[in-house]
Amino acid sequence: MDKAIGFIADTKQLAPEKPFFLYLATGAQHAPHQVPKEWADKYKGKFDDGWDAYREKVFAKQKELGVIPQNTVLSRHDPDVQDWGQLPADERKLYARMMEVFAGFLEHTDHHIGRLVDFLEQMGELDNTLIMLISDNGASAEGGPHGSVNENKFFNNVPDDLQQNLQALDELGGPKYFNHYAWGWTFAGDTPFKRWKRETFRGGVSDAFLVHWPKGIEPKGGVRTQFAHAIDMVPTVLEALEISPPKDIRGVTQSPIEGVSFAHTFNDAAAASKHDTQYFEMFAHRAIYHDGWRAVCPFPGDSFAEAKASFGELTLTEDKLRELDAKGWELYNLTEDPAETNNLAETHRAKLIEMIALWYVEAGRYDVLPLDSRGTARFADPRPQLTKERDTYVYYPGTQSVPENVAVKVLNRAHTISADVDVPSEGAEGVLICHGGNTGGYTLFVKDGKLHYVHNYVSAEEFDIASTESIPTGKLTLRYEFEPTGKPDLAHGKGTPGKGRLFANETLIGQGELPVTIPLLIGLGGGLSVGRNPGSPVSELYTPPFAFTGNIFKVTVDVSGKSTQSAEEQHKAAAMAAMKRQ
Repeated sequence: MDKAIGFIADTKQLAPEKPFFLYLATGAQHAPHQVPKEWADKYKGKFDDGWDAYREKVFAKQKELGVIPQNTVLSRHDPDVQDWGQLPADERKLYARMMEVFAGFLEHTDHHIGRLVDFLEQMGELDNTLIMLISDNGASAEGGPHGSVNENKFFNNVPDDLQQNLQALDELGGPKYFNHYAWGWTFAGDTPFKRWKRETFRGGVSDAFLVHWPKGIEPKGGVRTQFAHAIDMVPTVLEALEISPPKDIRGVTQSPIEGVSFAHTFNDAAAASKHDTQYFEMFAHRAIYHDGWRAVCPFPGDSFAEAKASFGELTLTEDKLRELDAKGWELYNLTEDPAETNNLAETHRAKLIEMIALWYVEAGRYDVLPLDSRGTARFADPRPQLTKERDTYVYYPGTQSVPENVAVKVLNRAHTISADVDVPSEGAEGVLICHGGNTGGYTLFVKDGKLHYVHNYVSAEEFDIASTESIPTGKLTLRYEFEPTGKPDLAHGKGTPGKGRLFANETLIGQGELPVTIPLLIGLGGGLSVGRNPGSPVSELYTPPFAFTGNIFKVTVDVSGKSTQSAEEQHKAAAMAAMKRQ
């Protein structure tokens, strides 16, 4: 927030006659839910009666404030969410604390947004500043039924451990954990709607949206009910500023802006919405809005239990898509039923068919097809890169961390990591290379004279392979080799098992087994670094930054698989390659 305030101050000093634009993404309320303890403690006991009671309170307050229509019916208890009254006392205590942390996190965020607003007022710019505040999707369910102390488990299909969560109770919200609340609070956070983020019921796509502009909006504190979408924000700002978007920039034709301005509603609460139609799609969940009607096709049911009972694994084929189109769509009249509680698919069949056809029209227009329902399995797919993938990657000390999306991919493949170093006569210690953080990753380091390789399996377990003898001094190459011994099971959160070996020059100095490795995503918020561990610790065996006290010339990562083969295997591979060329 200090940087945001500084940006505005610098802009006004350098060019006081010009307007400024600031896009501020706080990171809240996304996981990890982290906040100083005193902010979370302000909410002690506030959520002890559970998520169902919380929904009832919020629902009543929403009607009192007029942010939902008076005819709204609260959606049913979600079939995936536990009955609060049937939970053991220790679980209720855990889940209540998770929500206390979330609430403190939200107030802490609001406090700092308030600092920005106060600064604008001190400058005399608040009344003429158009402020738009919106959150992400609907509330997030990545925490699962029990919540999580490491959201990276979700992205790797690793089940959460209730006992691990209970043990972390007193430290939730602190730097040790990448915690996320139980999805009962997700369900409550989307009141009065059903379901949540990653799905296309209103609970997954609806958000409160605040607009503040005293000089541009005459009515104060009003509520607007017109349909609008996040893509409408840009055209609204352009209309408010009386700016027409350029058709081309430096000779490059610009893509059309797909949203519709809602600036005409600022001073006319009764104005009709100009955004008539909007498609939705997320992991093959589909929906379409048109003139107050909404059709939704969950994939393939409105609970995970229904999905597995109907289709087994959550995959989508053309046959299953046709089956979903035949019987999976639901229809709602939002004018009469804002929370999507009364499915009219059977009684208004003609309207439903019209809406399904409209979804396909919009899907074709905006390149939605083909649908991909694989969810986290997408992380295993290769991503477009600035350069072609190569067999070797060379990294140097003293550089910034390399983000995961452009760093070398070592998961589920044979690889070697070689560090060319100079160890002084008195010895050295510290990180040679690391990738990730306390949510998962790997690190190659020297401690107490021994070479270590630690694989942090999504913070559930650390596998430490250490040398049996101290490393030599002087110039040498310290190397780690990984040889796969099995196949990954990505669907069940298990990466390739294998053998790890440590070398000093060509001398084997340590080895061990890795029974399981990270399957899909190394870490959240931690990149690849050489010579230090700049963020949270990949391993509990050291305290960051644990910079290497010797000299590192370079670190080379080889993913060709050749260097982990025996001489005989390499000879056979070379002969086979020669035969293929013939």
